[in-house]
Amino acid sequence: MSSSVPLSAMGTAPRPPRIDFSLLGRVVFVAVVTIVGAGVIGISWARLFASAGWEVRISDPRPDLRELVERELTGAPVTATADLAEAAAGADFVQEAGPERIEIKERMLTTLAAHTRDDVVLASSSSSLLPSLIARGNPAADRIVIGHPFNPPELMPLVEVVPGPATSERAVDRAVEVYRGLGKLPVRLKKEIPGFVGNRLQKVFNDQAAYLVQEGIVDVRDLDDLVRASLGLRWATVGPFESGVLGGGPGGMRHLAEHVGSQMSFETGAPDPARAGEVLDAVEEAYGTGEAAYERLAALRDGRTRAVLGPLGWAEHGPAGERDDPSR
Repeated sequence: MSSSVPLSAMGTAPRPPRIDFSLLGRVVFVAVVTIVGAGVIGISWARLFASAGWEVRISDPRPDLRELVERELTGAPVTATADLAEAAAGADFVQEAGPERIEIKERMLTTLAAHTRDDVVLASSSSSLLPSLIARGNPAADRIVIGHPFNPPELMPLVEVVPGPATSERAVDRAVEVYRGLGKLPVRLKKEIPGFVGNRLQKVFNDQAAYLVQEGIVDVRDLDDLVRASLGLRWATVGPFESGVLGGGPGGMRHLAEHVGSQMSFETGAPDPARAGEVLDAVEEAYGTGEAAYERLAALRDGRTRAVLGPLGWAEHGPAGERDDPSR
């Protein structure tokens, strides 16, 4: 059974500031998007698409779906339904954000393939699952592509667009077009690889962070502060290769590699999986757990992110930032 959430839907968002769609006046919808999954990622996608003028449908079997949508998308013109086929009918784009389990995604995408037009892209928010596996045996494999955001999608500019071997160029082009229209920076991978690019880099970094905590080199909060005050700030302005160019001065990255880089010969070590609980305990002690801790940390993260988007060249809900031009 479906339910349409009215523009005057009651409820307040737990992490201000949020868009109150009831204040936007009459909206002319540019298209219809079906969001599959009403978790953290799905709700954030829904907020982003709605703010860009899309008519939004959210499908999730959870019994509190209507209440969740009313609370998290105050006044948004959203249709909420547990019936995936109903939500997919007539959609112009699909953004799947369901559980990160291959059998569930295969089942959902089979339903989506059967109830969408042949020109509708089926994009998955998967963080690591290969599009070739998600699309296995699906008659719409040519329309299935990964559209992996960084959390929260409504704020973080990046969307990794990952094609599978069967994905058509038209589907990839359409996904890139949609994400650019949302103000995102879609980065198109040349081919699939487990974890894609962002999460592969993140995994290496997080493994080393866990190792340093396990070895008693640094505690959790100090490591986070160190990253925010150095690498995080640096990589928010220039990427690692561009940073290498600058680190070498006029001689560029080659000079850096031949001098400072030549001394980076130490072993980095790896965390002990058997001691993973020690790191998790330390993180929970540092930051807490539960709804109140999550809301407090999310508000802090979102506030800081919004504060730096503009100065760094990213416009929230606006055009994506431009790539650096070396000729300037």
